[in-house]
Amino acid sequence: MTNSTESSRVLKEPRLVERKFLARPQHEGAGAIVRRSVGRFELKYFDPFLLLDEFSVTAPAGFPDHPHRGFETVTYMLQGSVTHEDFDGHKGTIGVGDLQWMTAGRGIVHSEMPAPQGTQKGLQLWINLSSKHKMIEPRYQEIQSKNVSEAVKDGIKVRVIAGEALGTKSPIYTRTPTMYLDFTLKPGAHLQQPIPISWNAFVYILEGEGIFDSLKSLPASAHHLLLLGDGDGLEAWNKSSKPLRFILVGGEPLGEPVVQFGPFVMNNQEEIDQTIEDFENCINGFEKARHWKSESSLSLDI
Repeated sequence: MTNSTESSRVLKEPRLVERKFLARPQHEGAGAIVRRSVGRFELKYFDPFLLLDEFSVTAPAGFPDHPHRGFETVTYMLQGSVTHEDFDGHKGTIGVGDLQWMTAGRGIVHSEMPAPQGTQKGLQLWINLSSKHKMIEPRYQEIQSKNVSEAVKDGIKVRVIAGEALGTKSPIYTRTPTMYLDFTLKPGAHLQQPIPISWNAFVYILEGEGIFDSLKSLPASAHHLLLLGDGDGLEAWNKSSKPLRFILVGGEPLGEPVVQFGPFVMNNQEEIDQTIEDFENCINGFEKARHWKSESSLSLDI
């Protein structure tokens, strides 16, 4: 006779935590503070993920006009709001719980600047694109907080940014197959979340402390990145007296060479050299950069 825990098991082989990092604050952009976990010197690349920043920015600091090519950026706001603007006339403000999934493709120049009052906080994830998709046309997918897919079950709340959890799917199209889940576990809650076996995956803790992979494990606390090993999913427990909030991110590895020069990510040095030439000469996707400045940068020039 099996007990209820055994009979209700979703996972056959939960993933173990292979490495653990504390993301410490550092300066980035024009006066912004970020806690970088993926993209730091110990973890330059976790295929297909190039970077994860937990950012905190107060005006007049921010991320003024800058280019991208060859990957996607995903911005998810935790507090306050950020106004974005690009050289193609795309402009808007994303507030708490809002999501912007930007496919830079062959090239975008944009700015990301905070609301004028208070401190704005959020997450930015960079996802690599395969060689066949690096030069596609730029694209945006934006979802307001009220339209983000959510599910609640057994003390677990999930906001499904990308992928699927607790029977709920996100409408976001992921060119590089990706899952991005924002979980909140009440005290005593126990999560079993499937992850495709071939994918790489990590956890980043936003609030509280939790136990991941085994009840014998020590609790992990806020601002820690947990790299998960092989297996069919994540198992997590909240044994504390306060809520536990974390993101689970997973993606299908591309298995391609990566050459990065700041905001440009290609497959070899020749492509990087070409990208720099394209950007400096405003050609091959950067044509509109020649005469463009964001409104925020123009106001700073006054």
